Amino acid sequence: MHAFRSACQMQLRFQPYTLELRHAFGIASNTRTTTPAMLVEVERDGLIGYGEAAMPPYLGETQQTAADFLRRVDLTRFADPFQLETILPAVDALAPGNAAAKAAVDLALHDWIGKKLGVPWFRLWGLDPAKTPVTSFTIGIDTPEVVRAKTREAAPYSILKVKLGRSPDEDRAIIEAIRAETDKPISVDANQGWTDREAALRMIEWLAVHGVVFIEQPLPKDRLDDTAWLRGRSPLPLIADESVQRLDSVARLRGVFDGINVKLMKCTGLREAHRMVTLARALGLKVMLGCMTETSCAISAAAQLSPLADWADLDGALLIKNDPFDGARIVDGKVTLPDRPGLGVIKRPA
Repeated sequence: MHAFRSACQMQLRFQPYTLELRHAFGIASNTRTTTPAMLVEVERDGLIGYGEAAMPPYLGETQQTAADFLRRVDLTRFADPFQLETILPAVDALAPGNAAAKAAVDLALHDWIGKKLGVPWFRLWGLDPAKTPVTSFTIGIDTPEVVRAKTREAAPYSILKVKLGRSPDEDRAIIEAIRAETDKPISVDANQGWTDREAALRMIEWLAVHGVVFIEQPLPKDRLDDTAWLRGRSPLPLIADESVQRLDSVARLRGVFDGINVKLMKCTGLREAHRMVTLARALGLKVMLGCMTETSCAISAAAQLSPLADWADLDGALLIKNDPFDGARIVDGKVTLPDRPGLGVIKRPA
């Protein structure tokens, strides 16, 4: 593990880690069985704050780019680790992009501060842990037989999230396979896979009569005019995913989407995610908290914000088989926050 010690006795450490998925995970553009990650620690005064960068290939980050960025993070410049409004903008300014690597530092500092104060972040934000939403369970693109098996496996969850977007026939076959097993509500994530707005509208109309409750990212991320056209005709709400990255992309989506999906790995962490949620509410947009395939560290971080969300898709740690942390859990389908300081995570024995 790489380590850097500051004059104020703060240490930044990081090491690569590969998340092993329980099942092959298929979306509109690819299928994978692993996700590269970087585990980060910030230590001072005998306390360790944990952070994580989870980097599915489409984000454009790798373990190498994360390591290169983290080597540039010099905490000796900052005397007080509580000054997030100074530290995190400075970290952000080191280089463009690198959102997941920046999120890892953000999470570790938030975790350290909460532990130093002895308080979970949901309490620091004044949130009620009883108001956490249920989370969806994600079913990737696969054969109807495998989709049916995954649907049975998702029995504890009250809403399913389904990846679509490769072809109309395959999309319909996946939904029909799920409906052969359950009548639970479904959310659909097309991952920009639909390219014709008229065809997208016909698909959404079909999905609306098959128990689907909303659609994530139906069209390519930059086609906002076409998405606004689609929203004006869609019987289901449209939620931005790839079209929304950071705070500066939220306001332009008003009137284009009905809501936004906030992901820590896209927006550089909790500091900016909280601001995105606040702005979305001010603009009348719904809020979804999403994730990549992640450990319980990043999932528990996002869960701290979940009482503010309309929907949650925080099943990322459930999709991996080598989670090194214990943290927020899903109980009867509901996000459940541990009453522990910081992000609420503890490291499992190696």
